[in-house]
Amino acid sequence: MSDYLVRGMSMDGFVKVVAIRSTEIVRRGAQIHKTAPNATAAFGRVLTAASMMGNMQKVENGSMTLQFKGDGPIGSIVCVSDPTGNVRGYVYEPNVPLVEKHPGKLDVGSTVGKNGTLTVIRDLQMKEPYVGSIPLVSGEIGDDITAYFVQSEQIPTACALGVLVDRDLSVKVAGGYLIQLLPGAPEETIDKLEEGIRRAGAVTAMLDAGLTPEDILGQVMGDLGVLFLETTEVSYKCYCDRERVTAALISLGKKELQQIADEGKAFPVECQFCDTTYTFTPEDIEEILKKV
Repeated sequence: MSDYLVRGMSMDGFVKVVAIRSTEIVRRGAQIHKTAPNATAAFGRVLTAASMMGNMQKVENGSMTLQFKGDGPIGSIVCVSDPTGNVRGYVYEPNVPLVEKHPGKLDVGSTVGKNGTLTVIRDLQMKEPYVGSIPLVSGEIGDDITAYFVQSEQIPTACALGVLVDRDLSVKVAGGYLIQLLPGAPEETIDKLEEGIRRAGAVTAMLDAGLTPEDILGQVMGDLGVLFLETTEVSYKCYCDRERVTAALISLGKKELQQIADEGKAFPVECQFCDTTYTFTPEDIEEILKKV
């Protein structure tokens, strides 16, 4: 089944909602970066959040970047989404120790760390990107996304994310939802929403029970109802190509490129976001040197 996300509104028009099935995205990310279980869970949550936030932005040719940098063993996690919600990313240290809160429950907060920052970079196709940064709240990703919207954008938000790693270390299910209150929301709407979030429970359990993104939003929204506005297929998608890698090599400068050429060996360059390797021969490097 392909991954997809749905966007909608509450029937009273005071709540904006988005939910996603991101199982294949997280599987692909874990495969590329060969992540250990805790890293898979942390990386998968950030990929999931980035996809939803990128889709919500709706700026042609824009992008959304999430960077988590904590004091946990995983180091940094960086994920980038396009306006559709297609996403790519990498982790600094994929082979982290197995840490559980209790048997069967991975401790993502300890993997990411509670001391550090979440940085959000919105490329809105203007002169400069918008950059917002907050201290990490828990390292659990969902809590930190919620805090970011409240602190940096003054939007009351609830973000829930889940990645279930199976006994064979594969990704069984992944997904989440993001809900935001719009200005003027009455207390009755807020109360119903809070009760719905409590009643629905953990995202992972809902996903494991086979609930779709539409089902999950239905559980959370309850009597508020949901008017679904858009359904979009999303995937793990990298935009690297040989031309972009060549531009990166040019940025190394003439001296370093000449050293590479003088070695007389093929020079492989691996994309940090995917498993594509671009190989440059000494002759290729000489041609690049002519462009410097």
